Amino acid sequence: MQRSTGGLVEWLVPLAFVATASWLVWHLPAFLLDWLPYTSESLKGQVEEIYLRSDVTPNMPGVFGAHIDMIDIIALVLLPILAVVGTRTVRLAAMEYGGSSGIDRFALFIGRVTMMMIAIMTIVMLYEVFMRYILEKPTEWANEMTLWFASFVFLMSGYYAMQQRSHIRIFLLYDSVPRWLQRVFDTISTVLIVMFAFFLVYGSYKQVFVNKLYKWELYGSAFNPPIPATLQPMVLIVITLVAMQAIVNLFADWNKEPEIHTDEPDDEEIEMLKKAVGQD
Repeated sequence: MQRSTGGLVEWLVPLAFVATASWLVWHLPAFLLDWLPYTSESLKGQVEEIYLRSDVTPNMPGVFGAHIDMIDIIALVLLPILAVVGTRTVRLAAMEYGGSSGIDRFALFIGRVTMMMIAIMTIVMLYEVFMRYILEKPTEWANEMTLWFASFVFLMSGYYAMQQRSHIRIFLLYDSVPRWLQRVFDTISTVLIVMFAFFLVYGSYKQVFVNKLYKWELYGSAFNPPIPATLQPMVLIVITLVAMQAIVNLFADWNKEPEIHTDEPDDEEIEMLKKAVGQD
């Protein structure tokens, strides 16, 4: 994979992915109402009322139902296209680990998406500071929006960290054993990660996808975003991606030479740091 500081495409595609995903998340009740009909009329009325209050395009006619409009369909089609384009066009930064699989490239793209979300969070916080302390007209949505984005950033950055092998690891015992035993340690840790992901998803999918997502549980603030309805399903999705990435890492690192981990940067890290700051 080519290393580069990134061009305009690497900024625009993740930004478009965030915008498209945000639209779909905000309008997700439309898909629930039209494609997953509610058996309870009271629950249907509750979710429909929430959706009608938050619908960005209330006057557009429905396409595949009473609630899904053409912009919703365009966003639904565009999201996987942006994911594929972003995965294929992502370029390595100077100090990033690339990998060779499509899952590795997708993790790198998610890293770029996370960076865009951090930038958006910063803009929202600056806007709130300006409105609150300069114009003395604080918003009702900035704090919850920042919290919402920060939660997604926390989850997705964990997936990216797994791909980069930058998660917390203790090497005191690992570095002192031969390579064959290190492989045993790697296998055990991967099995534990996969087991944790499996039992977490198996044990909570009904609570998450039925009681939170399907019922479209809200946060309960003045802005009242659907943080519980969207964040808890995202936890299960990300932990599944982390488990898949752990398996990919195990096979990719199986034939690697033993490494001695120290706090001092080695020659390769020094060269990568120089390239990162533009020095040859």
